[in-house]
Amino acid sequence: MTVTSPSDKQPRPSHHDRQADPAPRPSRRVFTPRYKLDMVTEYENAPNGEKGAILRREGLYSSHIIEWARARDAGRLTGEPAGPDPSTTPPRKSAEQIELEKLRRQNQKLTSDLTKTRMALDIMGKGVPRARDAA
Repeated sequence: MTVTSPSDKQPRPSHHDRQADPAPRPSRRVFTPRYKLDMVTEYENAPNGEKGAILRREGLYSSHIIEWARARDAGRLTGEPAGPDPSTTPPRKSAEQIELEKLRRQNQKLTSDLTKTRMALDIMGKGVPRARDAA
């Protein structure tokens, strides 16, 4: 005996039958430094009641203005293209240098742990004579 439900009688759409989304994928907006400076200036000079209207008109958020104002104040909002400055980029470290730094950090941590353990043993009265104390 076979029991069928109404959903069993309807054909299921296959993967190939589905249409692609007709809406194009939105692209990320890019703002020029000049535009950012103009918007920050206009926003800061606007009376309190009109600041929201500027944001709505331009499709911006207040966080944009805050970020751009900070960049302007830090001197990063110039007409120069953004990107890492080769003169400030540190040189790449070799595999040996990376391993050496890792081992130094590990040694420092183990030394610190050993010091803490010795202090705890001294407090408990179970101090083990150290090599330098025995002589």
